[in-house]
Amino acid sequence: MIAIAQIEELFAYNAWANRRLFTALEALSAKDYTLDLKTSFGSVHGTVAHIVWGEDLWLRRWQGAPPPAVPQGKDLESLAAARRRWEEIEADRARFIGELTDARLEGELVVRASTGGEFRHRLRETLLHGVDHSTYHRGQLVAMMRQLGHTPPATGLAGFYRSRMPTS
Repeated sequence: MIAIAQIEELFAYNAWANRRLFTALEALSAKDYTLDLKTSFGSVHGTVAHIVWGEDLWLRRWQGAPPPAVPQGKDLESLAAARRRWEEIEADRARFIGELTDARLEGELVVRASTGGEFRHRLRETLLHGVDHSTYHRGQLVAMMRQLGHTPPATGLAGFYRSRMPTS
C-alpha cells in the first residue's frame, strides 16, 4: 500500500521536474513558445497551460472546491503567468499533502469529470494520477523542445533521485 512518504516523494519529484522545464522553456523565443506544433494542446504554451490547469483542477477536487474558473488555463497569457500560477498551486498542494493521513489516502473521492460523468476513486489513486498526468505532458514538452531545436532538461524520476544524492 502506498504511504504518505511516497506521496510526498512523488510530488517533490513533480515539483522538481516542473521547475526544470519552466526554466528551460525561458530559452524559447515568443514565436517558438506559441507556435502551433499540431500536438494535443497545439503549442508549448498550450501544453504548459494544460499542465498548470490540470494540477489546479486536481488540487481543487482534493480540497472539495469548485474547478478553476477558466478551463484549460486559457487565462494564462505567458510562461511567466503560468509559472506564477503553478507556484501558487504548488504551495497550496504542499500544505494539503502535509495534512494527509494514511486513513485519508484510502478514503473515497467522487470525481465529476469536466467531460461528463461521475467516478469514484480512492484519494491515493487520484494523487498518483496527478503526478502521472503532469509527467505525460512534460514528455510532450520535451519532444516539442527537440522539434524546435532546443535541448530539453532531463525530467525523469531517475534524474530526480540522482539530484538528491550527495556529491563526492
